[in-house]
Amino acid sequence: MTRPKTTARTVDNPSVAEVTLQQLLEAVADPVRRSVIAQLATAGHDISCGAFDLSVSRSTATHHFNVLREAGVIRQHYQGTTKMNSLRSDDLDGRFPGLMRAIIESCVRETGQIAEAR
Repeated sequence: MTRPKTTARTVDNPSVAEVTLQQLLEAVADPVRRSVIAQLATAGHDISCGAFDLSVSRSTATHHFNVLREAGVIRQHYQGTTKMNSLRSDDLDGRFPGLMRAIIESCVRETGQIAEAR
């Protein structure tokens, strides 16, 4: 009896070189996406898609995660069957020095959350 072949699930994260300033700024213009950024910053670790406190449906949340990923703001990867999210602030700092730090600080301030020391 042969077992079916399985492949690891992957997510297509853009390279930093592919990220444009316009795409990045458009991604952070939405309050739901700013909330995602703030929650990732305050957690200080990767968070699964289902663990975020968002005021939108799951399908709408998926859209917001996709926009953030395609803009290079977050990196997504699978841990088993769970899709995990992390901020790409270090990656983007080389391309847009200081911008992600300012965005993250603004998002955290806006949501009233307190970021963990990194």
